[in-house]
Amino acid sequence: MNVRAVDLIREDCLSGLEGRSEQLSPLRGDTVVITGGTGFTGTWLAEMIAALNDQYSFGTKLILISRSTDHFKSTRPHLANRADITLVKSDVRYMVELPKETNWVIHAAANPDNRFHSTNPIEAMAIISDGTFAVLKAVDRCGDFKMFLNLSSGLIYGSQPLEVERISEHYAGAPSCGSVSSVYAEAKRFAETLCAAARSQARIPLVTARPFAFIGPYQSMDTPWAINNFIRDALNGSAIRVHGDGQTVRSYMYPSDMAYWYLRILTGGSSGLTYNVGNPEGITLQNLALMIAGHFTPSPEIRLHTAAGAAKTRFVPEVAMAVNELGLAQKVSMPQAIERTIRWNKA
Repeated sequence: MNVRAVDLIREDCLSGLEGRSEQLSPLRGDTVVITGGTGFTGTWLAEMIAALNDQYSFGTKLILISRSTDHFKSTRPHLANRADITLVKSDVRYMVELPKETNWVIHAAANPDNRFHSTNPIEAMAIISDGTFAVLKAVDRCGDFKMFLNLSSGLIYGSQPLEVERISEHYAGAPSCGSVSSVYAEAKRFAETLCAAARSQARIPLVTARPFAFIGPYQSMDTPWAINNFIRDALNGSAIRVHGDGQTVRSYMYPSDMAYWYLRILTGGSSGLTYNVGNPEGITLQNLALMIAGHFTPSPEIRLHTAAGAAKTRFVPEVAMAVNELGLAQKVSMPQAIERTIRWNKA
């Protein structure tokens, strides 16, 4: 990555922290451990904590645990070479202990790519279930421990009814357990229950976040998600291809907001509670494609591929709990998120 792209990320982080950095003051001088720390989520959390340290003198130490530390060192040297960031190469499933100085844990070790789930379903489930169990056992041995943030998924709700505008934390739906396409969601459901058991039995302070969908730097444009594919098509000078009639509804949050929300839930969330994380404003895929096309000259063609019987779906969160209890808000709008993502990919 060139310097300009790195600077764009720092700008995003500083903008996200402006006027609300002190809400994260419990992190000052403490040690944060992130499992799956070199992925999309972990990288953005590292960027945000680095900004807190550089701009606000937080003095927070960060430990990133991942199987992909070598790749991280070569692709993210501006983070990997920082004195306040330590990389630990480890498979989360086989963790025995955490550094004794650990105060906070963000458990983000999981692969959300459904291509991996379909080709390696047993491993996909094991990483989530066995990894969560191992980290919870390791946390139980930490002395001055403050909070465990379990990153679950909005997919645990199952299919969102089309008539439900936004899905809340109290919705009692579930994925179909008889389908291999549900391995990720079902493993996340089990992990949530495992966390609840650990909180009850071992008295581990623990809060859960259920992320929905995101778009921004550090996401591969080759992932099998509509918005990434739309941006990739446009960047390649191709027509934007929309599968279906374009009336499927999604929503997306920019990752600087995502990272701040996670840190705020970690430090201010109530143990035992669950908070949705995402953009509560839905958009049809057709309108999303039009919004993306408007950032290019000439504007790419939009092609709808309507298949007989293609089902419309909706995936939009209700985030009133996070807003009302923790004072959270999105700073980056959907049009801004698209513009910044395109700008970063061009950089």
